[in-house]
Amino acid sequence: MVKSKYKSEKITVDGITFDSKDEAKYYEYLKSKKAKGQILNFELQPKYVLIPPFKKNGKTYRAMTYTPDFLVYHLDESEELIDVKGFSTQQGEIRKKLFDYKYQNIKLTWVARSLKYSQTGWIEYDKLKKIRRENKKCKR
Repeated sequence: MVKSKYKSEKITVDGITFDSKDEAKYYEYLKSKKAKGQILNFELQPKYVLIPPFKKNGKTYRAMTYTPDFLVYHLDESEELIDVKGFSTQQGEIRKKLFDYKYQNIKLTWVARSLKYSQTGWIEYDKLKKIRRENKKCKR
């Protein structure tokens, strides 16, 4: 198995290679929700331009993009982007902030796998961070 720069193992499901086991598990979760009629559909890795390519002083800069893991089409016809996170990085936080600024009408949710704190196995990343922070305070 190939390891990514964040030490997560790439995994292939249905001929699709995912960056982590958690991402592959979320794919399976979405397939199940679609089969049960709980969502209309979903897509993999839509790409959004945060900063277009540009030139300055003769130097060409490539576009900066954000590619969340999934685009989910809900039954009420709303759309939601999902990014599966094991942990956040400074670069990821900056891209999320730029995305939220530029695409204010599109919902972006970071989720994490958590069997301990969620019945579905998935929890919003910020909620999980808050729970962990509170649990750390209680142990002191």
